[in-house]
Amino acid sequence: MKRRVALSILGTTLDAGKWENRWTRWRPNVGLCQQSGLFIDRLELIHDNHAIALASRITSDIATVSPATEVRSNLINFKDPWDFSEVYTHLRDFARNYAFDPETEDYFVNITTGTHVAQICWFLLTEARIIPGRLLQLSPPRDRELAQDFAGTHRIIDLDLSRYDEIAKRFASERQDAASFLKSGISTRNAAFNRMIDEIERVVIRSTAPVLLTGPTGAGKSQLARRIYELKKNQRKLDGPFVEVNCATLRGDQAMSTLFGHVKGAFTGAAGERAGLLKSADKGVLFLDEIGELGPDEQAMCLRAIEEKRFLPVGADRETSADFQLLAGTNRDLGADVRKGRFREDLYARLNLWTFQLPALRDRKEDIEPNLEFELRRFLEREGENVTFNKEARDRYLTFATGPEGTWSANFRDLSASVTRMATLAPHGRITTEVVDDEIRRLSNFWRLSSDRHEADTLLEELLGFDAAARLDPFDAIQLSAVIRICREHITSSSAGRVLFAQSRLEKKSSNDADRLIKYLARFGLKFEDVRVAR
Repeated sequence: MKRRVALSILGTTLDAGKWENRWTRWRPNVGLCQQSGLFIDRLELIHDNHAIALASRITSDIATVSPATEVRSNLINFKDPWDFSEVYTHLRDFARNYAFDPETEDYFVNITTGTHVAQICWFLLTEARIIPGRLLQLSPPRDRELAQDFAGTHRIIDLDLSRYDEIAKRFASERQDAASFLKSGISTRNAAFNRMIDEIERVVIRSTAPVLLTGPTGAGKSQLARRIYELKKNQRKLDGPFVEVNCATLRGDQAMSTLFGHVKGAFTGAAGERAGLLKSADKGVLFLDEIGELGPDEQAMCLRAIEEKRFLPVGADRETSADFQLLAGTNRDLGADVRKGRFREDLYARLNLWTFQLPALRDRKEDIEPNLEFELRRFLEREGENVTFNKEARDRYLTFATGPEGTWSANFRDLSASVTRMATLAPHGRITTEVVDDEIRRLSNFWRLSSDRHEADTLLEELLGFDAAARLDPFDAIQLSAVIRICREHITSSSAGRVLFAQSRLEKKSSNDADRLIKYLARFGLKFEDVRVAR
């Protein structure tokens, strides 16, 4: 059998007594070693310098009633036994340094003695398994005059909640409610997405570490970030605001001032002081959407603000502080950006503790149907009109939406806009097959154009780099991508030039097509050979 070990604080009032009449009163630590059916092999008795004499007397009395029980004295001096931070720290250090051996010993934590603060600390340390034991509560005899001894009774409190069916069911129900809340109440059918939401729920309730939400534009990162905030606020994990900023909109000095604030006169136009978004998010949640678009200086400042909760406003000579939980969103591959030198490796490492990849809508098409109902409910709340599908129209739309033609390039933004259009055009609040057919044509055309634009953007980023491609005017981007495609279909600049400037040649307005093409590419820092190599 395992040896039984009890951890207990000496009760300076309940355990007190100098004279013979002490045997006619209930003393918890003496009674602990007299419990029927619970023999204590070793008692770890905790006390301070002022109670050494009492501890010695209790040890002697325990030897009288239970000679086989070993009593060890553990000295802990609490300056203020009602100071939660101090008591918890001392008891945690005691537990950390104690040589627990659960294989050969069972541990009981006596919560009968000590201040209420100490009892709470015992509970927290045991529930967290820092102390691998069970709680023990002692009670005095019900009728002390009739009692043959003053051992009293005991109850063991097991904190293994999995053993209690009702509590386990309640916890499971609460977790299901929280997960449903994060999904905006939509009964999603994608198993991988449901598993991810369950994990997010556990992480954000238990942790204040940064969370990185990745995925394509329109996958729901911003909406999920706000729901995370609302969940934490509902569970009283924070009491500050939700502050959101799209980092892609921040440029130059404006970025530093917007994020970190500035003092009066910090730069031209700084007529007053500005707190900044990080300060505004104090005690709440800061959501930095498209964090991959931040410049190197902003990245460095953000890293320090995350790690130290301190930062320097623009133009200030004194730091300020803000304690917030960071949520970050991006549709970029930050790991690839780190390798290219576009994103700080240390900041990425700090963000990458909890990373969740939100799938594109085309990868969870089984969730289109429940989201269809959700969007119709939103339309009702927004416009005050209840719109429904007729059966044939609904089936036709879902067949298209969940089939290979449904590319959903803008993800849930596409779906929301599509439902809004159909609901608005529905005659007499009923979406018909004619409305659905018109919407299918509209979506197909939109996705074809969107695909062409995406291919052009990818092509230019491949040749020019992300920053240079982003600086191009849309007119130049469209024209240059078309020129590059034609160049890649020809072996020489002369043959490509003849195609590109065919009309000019017919009208005799161009005498050297190759030279004209080479000069055009040079405007963007490109050579014909660069385009050919990239094929």
